Amino acid sequence: MSPLVAQEFLPVELVFNPNWWYHTAGISFDPSFYFDNAMRLKNDVIMRRVLYERFGELGLGEESPHPRPIIGSLHVAGGFVIPALLGAEVSFAANGAPQPKPLNLSLEQIEALEKPDFRETWPLNQFIAQMDALEAEYGYVVGDMNTDGLLNVAYHLYGQQLFLDFYDNPERVRRLLNLIGELIVDVALYLRERTGSCSISVNRMVERVNPSLFLHGNCSVQMISPQSYRQLDLPVEQRMAERIQPFGVHHCGSNMHLIAPVYAELPAVFFDVGWGSDVARCREALPGAFFNLRLSPVRMLRCSAAEIAADTEKLLLAAGPLEQAGVCCINMDYGTPDENIFAMFEVVQRYRRYGA
Repeated sequence: MSPLVAQEFLPVELVFNPNWWYHTAGISFDPSFYFDNAMRLKNDVIMRRVLYERFGELGLGEESPHPRPIIGSLHVAGGFVIPALLGAEVSFAANGAPQPKPLNLSLEQIEALEKPDFRETWPLNQFIAQMDALEAEYGYVVGDMNTDGLLNVAYHLYGQQLFLDFYDNPERVRRLLNLIGELIVDVALYLRERTGSCSISVNRMVERVNPSLFLHGNCSVQMISPQSYRQLDLPVEQRMAERIQPFGVHHCGSNMHLIAPVYAELPAVFFDVGWGSDVARCREALPGAFFNLRLSPVRMLRCSAAEIAADTEKLLLAAGPLEQAGVCCINMDYGTPDENIFAMFEVVQRYRRYGA
């Protein structure tokens, strides 16, 4: 498998959470942000302009953005589509990400669950109709949606009984994970066919590396052992990777170094490496992959610029080869000092000169 190399050396990406956008640009994340075509296009223009005004010298945003036929949002993270397709109610807030409400299905309901036809099920049926309208008007559509991950979705449906059944009834868990995995890939393939991308809404770094990349959300893998991951998740992810390539893994937890030797059994070319993970150990296990190095949004909010510069350098020193690395900070909150973001960027710029 050939290495994945970014379009530029050491790309940088920033993602701000809805609270930042709400207070900085007056954008509300009520249902109209996601489901109203005109509002979505208007907010997309605002977001691109604000990013340029604040961080244009970092290569972000656009000076004079024009409306584009966008579905989803390419500037905030957070997924609700897959849980919603499986029956979860979604709660929206003006200054927060959408939250699928736990279903806590009974064991009998889990066993009876069937994969829905996403084309005929809310919210995809509504989004598909909107894509059709945009394509009729503009001739094309851009954007995608966060398609979440196996354990993330399973936990929404199952609750804490999920982790008990890892031991009490692993076959029930396998059936559910297979169903979720098939649905995730079904939706991702459809989105990619319509817009050219399927995971920029998981992490914007995808756009800097390969917009067609599929990025699977393994946020909850930090809650289980490497042995449990290998026995129950890995076989499903391997089947997912057979269906959709190039394949990447989003691991925002602080323990990726523990799972990395098992991740090496996946045909994956891209990894989000969560803050707190031992990057050198991850690189040893995954020498050929692109590493998207994640800084901590909490530290970005609370620490000094000097501390953020040290954090950035620490990641870069451990991540080589840097031709296969990028730096990001995701879900930064309102109040994050711009000086901390520029401190991160200054370190990256210095390493870019080394690599020139």
